[in-house]
Amino acid sequence: MPNVSHRSQTVPLSPFRKLIPLADRAKRAGKHIYHLNIGQPDIKTHPQAVAKFRQLPWQILDYSPSNGIDSYREALCGYYRRFDVSLTADEIMVTTGGSEAILFFMLACLDPGDEIIIPEPFYANYNGYAHIADVRVVPITCKIEDGFSIPSAEAFARKITPRTKAIVITTPNNPTGACYSRDELDRLSAIVRKHDLFFCADEVYREFSYDHPLQSILQLPDLEKHAIVIDSVSKRYSATGARVGSLVSRNLEVRESVDRFAKLRLSPPGLGQRLSEIMLEDDGSYLQGVKEDYHQRRDTVYQRLSRMPGVYSYKPGGAFYCFARFPIHDSEDFCRWLLEDFEYEGATVMLSPGPGFYATPGLGYDECRIAYVLNSEDLERAMDCLEEALKVYPGVDAEAMASGKLQA
Repeated sequence: MPNVSHRSQTVPLSPFRKLIPLADRAKRAGKHIYHLNIGQPDIKTHPQAVAKFRQLPWQILDYSPSNGIDSYREALCGYYRRFDVSLTADEIMVTTGGSEAILFFMLACLDPGDEIIIPEPFYANYNGYAHIADVRVVPITCKIEDGFSIPSAEAFARKITPRTKAIVITTPNNPTGACYSRDELDRLSAIVRKHDLFFCADEVYREFSYDHPLQSILQLPDLEKHAIVIDSVSKRYSATGARVGSLVSRNLEVRESVDRFAKLRLSPPGLGQRLSEIMLEDDGSYLQGVKEDYHQRRDTVYQRLSRMPGVYSYKPGGAFYCFARFPIHDSEDFCRWLLEDFEYEGATVMLSPGPGFYATPGLGYDECRIAYVLNSEDLERAMDCLEEALKVYPGVDAEAMASGKLQA
């Protein structure tokens, strides 16, 4: 029998999907699962836009251009002007979700064996895409005690080698919820200019910065040849199934390289682009309401974690994630146990174990990511489950529990 590829057998598993078979089994047994493991919001997709989208006349669902429908890219230029970012439609490449934009960036800008520096913990699928592209992830560790802020310029300089081609960040951050300040972005900007690197920022949570104005790398000066932005409508409009993202760059050579891969896959989703264009037409009140909802959800989760003995947390500044430290030794086992062996009032909670968000071995085993994508009432019930679970989990660290609550 022919053997499958070594690549397919060694690609890292998604930490937010690997436990789904256990969750499905628990559901079949009648247990209710509060899904805090994945960024799938329960907020309705822009209702007015959906209603208008249903009335669109079409008879043939044809290919769109490989770089996206012209009118949609023009509409995106108007969207970016809200952030004082001036773009032309040609500087926007529409992709099949933000995921394809990440993969296109790695394939177009890096060769096998090249290195990218990423502050960890980071969006876990970067590991998988880097594996597919044969790119080496070089992590630079951020600390929960500092709210996962960006380390010093000296720390980045120590990681740079002749194979370094890019620095990659997510802001607001997944999984930590950290929002990087203008000073932090300026610090990274100086590094990429000094060492002639690409600066790739995943900004798919741009709308959800709660305490400070969002800073985009497209607002920074002198980065025309360096800056690459990953974007998506998935979280902004609660439209994860539209599968519409984009790669934005003012660097013509980058765009031409990306377009070679875009042409090979023919076109991004046509219906998703049409819906996305309509959502951009009148989204002000919708986005404001969604942001206020997530703000309240963040406060709910933070306040509940703050009262749990032995749990170390912080108040995330954006996105809809919190990365917390628990009084446990093995978050993989804890998340499995929650699904297989625990329930409280007929329910349990599903989290994402921490190690999958790190590239450094041994980190994250006392941490989990919480996605506060459920309404506040369900979040309260989920936090009830989590609090009760920590009282009876066999692998709990009794010393950490006894230390009380520790908050950043």
